Amino acid sequence: MCGQVLQSIEKEIGPRLKPAYDPGFLPLGKFISWYRKMAAGSGREIGLAIERENGLTATWKTEILPISPETWPLTLAYIERLAKFLLWQKGGWKIYFQGPGEIFEHLRELYSSRGARQFDVNLMSTVYERPFEVVLVGAGELPPERDNPLVLGGHLDGCRLGFDLGASDFKVAALQDGRVVFSQEIPWNPQQQADPEYHRQHLQQGLKLAASHLPRVEAVGGSAAGIYINNQVRIASLFRSVPRELFEKKVKNLFLEMQAEWGVPFEVINDGEVTALAGYLSLNRTAVLGIAMGSSEAGGYLNRQGHLPGWLDELAFAPVDLNPQAAVDEWSGDRGVGAMYFSQQAVNKLALAAGFTFPPEAKLPDRLKQVQSLAEKGDERATRIFRDIGIYLGYTAQLYSLFYDYETLMILGRVTSGAGGDLIKQEAERVLALEFPELREKIEIHLTDEKSRRVGQAVAAATLPQITKKE
Repeated sequence: MCGQVLQSIEKEIGPRLKPAYDPGFLPLGKFISWYRKMAAGSGREIGLAIERENGLTATWKTEILPISPETWPLTLAYIERLAKFLLWQKGGWKIYFQGPGEIFEHLRELYSSRGARQFDVNLMSTVYERPFEVVLVGAGELPPERDNPLVLGGHLDGCRLGFDLGASDFKVAALQDGRVVFSQEIPWNPQQQADPEYHRQHLQQGLKLAASHLPRVEAVGGSAAGIYINNQVRIASLFRSVPRELFEKKVKNLFLEMQAEWGVPFEVINDGEVTALAGYLSLNRTAVLGIAMGSSEAGGYLNRQGHLPGWLDELAFAPVDLNPQAAVDEWSGDRGVGAMYFSQQAVNKLALAAGFTFPPEAKLPDRLKQVQSLAEKGDERATRIFRDIGIYLGYTAQLYSLFYDYETLMILGRVTSGAGGDLIKQEAERVLALEFPELREKIEIHLTDEKSRRVGQAVAAATLPQITKKE
């Protein structure tokens, strides 16, 4: 959307608290809420549905403003950002659109192999192993909402193994009727290994070690960064050195093969989802949205029933900022997506805007440490960086509330370590109190330390599978 159009509505959607080092920030959540309010009662309803694995579908119906030269850019921005958020929240390979043909043509062009969202198209095609499609449907033809009926997480019965795969070590745990009888961190170096047999052997040895502390094994659950569909590995940085052909032969079905070897219920999901599950187990709460701020942004959601709905929740690529000059995410090529606001990338972006200088060879973790060290000493520029991230978080908490039914927002990861985490939490709460007092009453922001997370991930993963009781 052009800057001139945004300027005309900035009074309505602009933040009352502006990030000092990113004054052009325009919260997407405020824009969506404003647009919905303005379009209410127009009688012009459109529908979006996004199909993912096994016919599961996310459906969203909304009214739009009457089409005119003035409203056209606003409506296009509203529909496109809405579609993008739903795509990365729920996942999918096919977008159904019900509404004006000119909006459909705009979406189809964007989400094509040559369009501005070609990264989204290519990645979703890889994940779901289907060509990406955008199709126009008539009135009454929009697919209904269909969610995942599979219940995952929170099962404490029986003898269970859990694992959490990290880049420098992996954790294994053994549980017996909810009691942790063994846990251990095991060093490894998976990202540099081209032979997936390395990954298999190390993990199997770790699981067998944990199993030696149980009388039997009745279920195995795992957590790892990446995208997993029906226990198949679709995209995972742990296997980044494995050639594509070998990935298809040896990695894609790795966990299905391990399930056959163990002969018990076996579930592997994204580590962001397990973060939310760990929050439930440690806080004894449901309706939890977890945000991990590390090298990127990881998300996970636990519903009110205390289970994981099985969505994609790749919030690093979900939009949060409508500013047409927002920083570009180098991987996806899009502006204003979560990775640039809740990660080490965000700290670097704000630090450069604040006037910090770093040696060219300084990696993002080292730059984060330098800013954190200065924040601990009370340096005004450094503390302002974390306050700015807190402002981002306060407004994005409102955006997330439009798509997730949650009451606890868990924040964790390296960016939240030390004084910075407290500043992020305080500033986010200040935004909620000032701009969204009803949400401030409903949502509690919980700051989780990294040590607690490291211990809990493998244990939480062990509770994923449901044990089928034999008659």
